[in-house]
Amino acid sequence: MSDVDLADLEAFAAVARARSFRSVARLRGVSASTLSEALRRLETRLGVRLLNRTTRSVTPTEAGQRLLQRLGPALSEVAAALDAVNGFRDSPTGTLRLNVPTAVARLVLPPIIGPFLAEHPGIVLEVISDDSFVDVLAAGFDAGIRYDERLEKDMIAVSIGPRVQRFVVAGSPAYFAAHGRPTHPKELLNHACIRHRFASGVMHPWEFERDGEVIKITPTARVIANSIDLEVTAAIQGLGLIATFEGFVEQELKSGVLEPVLEDWLQPFSGPFLYYPSRRHMPAPLRAFVDFIKRR
Repeated sequence: MSDVDLADLEAFAAVARARSFRSVARLRGVSASTLSEALRRLETRLGVRLLNRTTRSVTPTEAGQRLLQRLGPALSEVAAALDAVNGFRDSPTGTLRLNVPTAVARLVLPPIIGPFLAEHPGIVLEVISDDSFVDVLAAGFDAGIRYDERLEKDMIAVSIGPRVQRFVVAGSPAYFAAHGRPTHPKELLNHACIRHRFASGVMHPWEFERDGEVIKITPTARVIANSIDLEVTAAIQGLGLIATFEGFVEQELKSGVLEPVLEDWLQPFSGPFLYYPSRRHMPAPLRAFVDFIKRR
């Protein structure tokens, strides 16, 4: 079986753990058909079916489960052996794969990645922006970035980016001239609002807190989108109030095309963390990134 492709084995392991071609394809930035072809090649080489596929589910066969149990540690050892060569380089090489929320991709990483890659020209950085809660290791990522309420257990967490962030509720001067300014979160029920729908289909309620009182509001949506650019544009056009990361509308607030409201109800929260598994061996690109973040 020496002609079995290592990439096909890695594809099998990722799909078998996630039990989904589509989710692994989305996270890896490839097509589901590419992964399916890799699985067909592997099953042909081995002469045994490894995955049971239906339109609704993907589950390992008994042979596939047995292979997965033995393959996981073996793939880790292969990665560690190849990465050990990096210790003989002046600067490590390889690919660093990160899974991050959209807010981190837009607000936190941009000022970091340029200096980091300039310091480590042999590293390729692959960033997948994903607001769902995924097992980043099972999906083939080296590390993830999340906020503290979404951190997985048994992980090492390193602060990255601003240590304090906040949400803001804002609208255009024209909107406020026509509809007035809410002075209490409950008044939002009488306003048109711009809601964000995540890829999972979820629209989170808007949460407010002051003097220990917590209020969650599900406002009436005038515009629903999964694009922050479209949502901000809709707010500027006076179509409703937007609730989002302050950093997403920083320039609009400074220029006055959007104005904040309910500021005393919006409490700051801690910034994001880079997290990765506690293990003896850390891939050289990840180690370089962790060291870089700690120095900053």
